Amino acid sequence: MEIRPVQQADRDAVRRVAAAAFGDEGPLIAELVDLLHASGRVVHELAAERGGAVVGHVLLSRGWVDAAERLAPVTVLSPLSVDPAAQRAGVGRALVHAAVEQAQAAGEAAVFLEGDPGYYGRLGFEPAGERGFERPSTRIPQPACQVVTLAAFEPWMSGRLVYCDAFWELDCVGLRGQHLADVEAALGIGSGVDG
Repeated sequence: MEIRPVQQADRDAVRRVAAAAFGDEGPLIAELVDLLHASGRVVHELAAERGGAVVGHVLLSRGWVDAAERLAPVTVLSPLSVDPAAQRAGVGRALVHAAVEQAQAAGEAAVFLEGDPGYYGRLGFEPAGERGFERPSTRIPQPACQVVTLAAFEPWMSGRLVYCDAFWELDCVGLRGQHLADVEAALGIGSGVDG
């Protein structure tokens, strides 16, 4: 498997992988990728290729931490997509590691994401709240808002995480309704309201 930068010729394959990886929400995630590109907020984007086919994709977009001193630029890892036929084979792990390495090499301060704390914790992420960050929405269960800080991170960079507009335009922030309640119950946490 090769991890490499996404090329213009990969766009259709990236959309296909995103649509397949996210089931019913796949078309929305493919639209999110397009909107992030149109907004100019893509910072890094990688593809996993196996046998000449794109089997995975990860995108880092520009976000900010609304710190007391000033806005601190950070990156948001979303989406991470792996073709269902290639899942559970290390593709996602390889993409996350490569994206974090690329962010580190580019001098980024931190990489944030929404996701399973068990999975991403094994990849070096930790709950953002434990590092002094506030999640951008109460629809993100507290343990699911995660961060890995990089060499450029400075202690003053704490505050609320701010996503770029594309996530809000498509309502791709956190969870809603029963899905949110189910995830919170599985995590053993309350209503999602900061306390």
